[in-house]
Amino acid sequence: MAQKKQTTRKTKSTTKTQSTARKRPAKRRTSKRRGVKLPDLILIVLLVTLISVQTIKWIDQRQEPARIERESPQQTKTDFIKQLVPSAQKQQRQYHVFASITLAQAALESNWGQSELSARYHNLFGIKSDQPNSPLLTTKEYVNGQWITVKARFASYASYDESIAAHTQLFVNGTGWDASHYQAVLAAANYQQAAQALQAKGYATDPGYAQKLIDLIQEYHLDQYD
Repeated sequence: MAQKKQTTRKTKSTTKTQSTARKRPAKRRTSKRRGVKLPDLILIVLLVTLISVQTIKWIDQRQEPARIERESPQQTKTDFIKQLVPSAQKQQRQYHVFASITLAQAALESNWGQSELSARYHNLFGIKSDQPNSPLLTTKEYVNGQWITVKARFASYASYDESIAAHTQLFVNGTGWDASHYQAVLAAANYQQAAQALQAKGYATDPGYAQKLIDLIQEYHLDQYD
């Protein structure tokens, strides 16, 4: 009898242990490596795309001035020349002032039409005036071997055509002290002689004036309009 009771107790104990084991909930296994959620991934992609677009725009903006610098000036200069060609050729037919000289002087004196004097007052050649109501502007002159800044009054014109016509009349009529002062310019056989005559007669204070005109004529083939 004693042996039977012992066996019964063991059976009850084993049953109780198994029952307790079944009641305990199983622990979930959690991984330490968590993946990126889809909304977060989309947000990251959008941010990277936005940064890339803004970077490209910033690079383009930095490069744009250089591109304009490369492309625009030549076209602007060509347009400037073409705008003046009819008037320059008209003066050459009437007074034998080489069109190439007129165009080169206009480009050099007005900085291709960009100077304040040419843009606001249509004065292409820096012709001065003694009229008290004439525009008073700052200019540079070569005096005693050096460039100095001075203020002077300049003529004002209604158009470029008027400015070119007045420029030609200066050569035709000469100066107040010498009516034939620029006759060598009118009598020149080519633009090189005309440029040298201008410098010899003191048209400009720049000692390299004649060569600058010749260089412009050759660089932009202005002699094709003569």
